[in-house]
Amino acid sequence: MKPWLEHPADDARRQDAVPRMRAGFALRAVAACLLLAFLAGCASITRLPAPPSQQVTAIDVLGVPDSRFWADGDPAPIIAYYERVLSRRNAGRPMGRGGRIPPAHFLALSGGADDGAFGAGVLVGWTETGQRPEFELVTGISAGALIAPFAFLGPSYDPQLRALFTEIAPSDVVQLGRLALSVLFREALADTAPLARLIERHADAAMLQAIAAEHQRGRLLLIGTVNLDVGRPVIWNIGAIAASGHPEALNLFRRILLASASIPGAFPPVMIDVEANGRAFQEMHVDGGAAMQVFLYPARLRPRALAGPAGQQRETTAWVIRNGRVDVAITDPPGGIFSIARRSAQTLLHFSSINDLDRIYLSTYRDRIGFRLQSIGPDFDTPRPRFFDNAYMRALFAYGEARGRDVTSWVTAPPPVGLISPPPPGP
Repeated sequence: MKPWLEHPADDARRQDAVPRMRAGFALRAVAACLLLAFLAGCASITRLPAPPSQQVTAIDVLGVPDSRFWADGDPAPIIAYYERVLSRRNAGRPMGRGGRIPPAHFLALSGGADDGAFGAGVLVGWTETGQRPEFELVTGISAGALIAPFAFLGPSYDPQLRALFTEIAPSDVVQLGRLALSVLFREALADTAPLARLIERHADAAMLQAIAAEHQRGRLLLIGTVNLDVGRPVIWNIGAIAASGHPEALNLFRRILLASASIPGAFPPVMIDVEANGRAFQEMHVDGGAAMQVFLYPARLRPRALAGPAGQQRETTAWVIRNGRVDVAITDPPGGIFSIARRSAQTLLHFSSINDLDRIYLSTYRDRIGFRLQSIGPDFDTPRPRFFDNAYMRALFAYGEARGRDVTSWVTAPPPVGLISPPPPGP
């Protein structure tokens, strides 16, 4: 027999109250989210105004012609620039055996945050084989942008590249805010002042001068960011900026590297000073991975049509380093709203990268250019307790270094995406 407080009528009222309580909780949760969104919307970033959108494409940053190109715009300017520089490179190269032009090599480095340790390791291991070529073209996005200048300048910069990806801790890259509520009034979850200092230490005046000298030899170093003011991807011509001799060239170079590695929301955007019609403006730039994970050359460019002396065609190879996996790793199914959002973002970025790899592969196939790809394989299973964990990055660098030493480890086409990898073992 039920106690007198638990009359059957009370059961019915209690059952009716459950959905009302849930509905009330949901309404309060929605109201709280709206309030937080309102408060976040009240936050502002101190900056100069953005240039008028109709003028932005005509701006030569620092007054340097061809300082940048718009990846989604008219491809004619960047194609003309590629052809002009690479043709000059062809014409100036000495003949090889049999009077033929030596082979050409392109390198594309993808984004990947701390997985950039893989690409850095591949390059260092590749040097040890004695077969690492000099690249006519090097492109980089995000983590790949941080690797790109070292890859462009060659094996003499391997010690710095090793140090950059094996001797850092999370505190060398980001500083997290102390108060969760303060995030509502900031432009990002973390402060990248430590990363800016790290970039300043490695990207110095000597590096910029070396890049300028290689640019004069007809080599290209390109880094991608996204201009958030207009929502468009930008390809920065680092060699032209370096060769300009402008007193602000080094600062711009560092800002571009920082911007290309600034994940939207997680890291604050980077303001880049520009001038239009005698007025000072600032553009807001973030990680190039917001638009593309890896790039090589415009699809309308036909590199094999760039003839050298006597109209000779050059044997060309495109080397692509994916600082991440191509397969899909099994993890626990998402449950709450944050894990669902995180998994969705990870899936979006993963397949954005896969699509970029396929696009590069199809372009090189059309142009009869050799395609070679490196990516993190399912055999790498070191756990990652947190981002930029030193032990994880050192293990991944060593893994990439072993891959680089094995010249047979490069694949000639993107592997199937459907391969499923088991989850890495727990700590």
